Amino acid sequence: MEFPLRQGMLVAHTDAMTSPRFVQLYREDSAALRQELALGLMGEPASVSPKFLYDALGSRLFDAITELPEYYPTRTERTILDAHAAAIAGHAGRGRTLIDLGAGNCAKAASLFQVLAPLRYVAVDISVDYLREALSSLQRQHPGIEMIGVGADFSAALTLPPEAGRGERLLFYPGSSIGNFTPDDALRFLRQARAAAGAGGALLIGVDLVKPRPVLELAYDDPLKVTAAFNLNLLRRINALLGSDARIEDFEHVALFDERASRIEMHLQARRALTLHWPDGERRLAAGERIHTENSYKYTVGGFERLLHEAGFVRTPHWTDARGWFAVFLAA
Repeated sequence: MEFPLRQGMLVAHTDAMTSPRFVQLYREDSAALRQELALGLMGEPASVSPKFLYDALGSRLFDAITELPEYYPTRTERTILDAHAAAIAGHAGRGRTLIDLGAGNCAKAASLFQVLAPLRYVAVDISVDYLREALSSLQRQHPGIEMIGVGADFSAALTLPPEAGRGERLLFYPGSSIGNFTPDDALRFLRQARAAAGAGGALLIGVDLVKPRPVLELAYDDPLKVTAAFNLNLLRRINALLGSDARIEDFEHVALFDERASRIEMHLQARRALTLHWPDGERRLAAGERIHTENSYKYTVGGFERLLHEAGFVRTPHWTDARGWFAVFLAA
């Protein structure tokens, strides 16, 4: 029988090795979310935090994106991890607590269980319901590993509960999700990750590298329009949270590469002049005006190494694919 999660409450099960435990650190504050959305929509330019993309449907749409042939990051990272698993384990060590940041369906971390042999697996994600389903399935496959699900939003601050355990930790942040942060915010996050890893700990992180514009833009604007559906689903989330009246048919998905900033940008572009209404507010958009929904910064190997060193990491071995499209760093 399931019981409602309470703030900071650990939900105990009779057999911790066959059923995952869950800790709820993040709770949606409806008033704060409405204020954040309203302020973003009223800004110049209008913008919405990418964290709002990942409701239950958004998370599943993103999983579908990772299966697209145009979306190279997931399978390229997987190739690197498979090819260099032994070397990564040699640097990272075995038998640690594996902390999976932005765990999603937990599949990427699970693929490392054999080489890393974690004693404890801590899956952290903002989408608690989605995480519960994925982690429960994974626990049945690996009953010998203690598993803990943590509902948390670490976009503002990386905080782990006491239930994550002490001892040596390996933080895992795959998929080049670090690219969603501005460089300044990425540095802040990496410093927090270093502190969370603790003495003797490490961070295993995937980083997307700079490459030709056509490759980048196709990865974020696929012919099947799955990425477009992922972005447009944000309008449904805004309507539900803010009480606004956005219509999906009034917007189109736009993805472009800004070479100066070295980042992919995603936008929702108004197909016509319109006004979004919500209680106590509105936003007028001209035809062609955009709502900025996500950034994905692309790095060079040297540039990201410098960022890791600035964050306080000392040893930063890395591995890349044959084309040099993606890199995995082990920062210790």
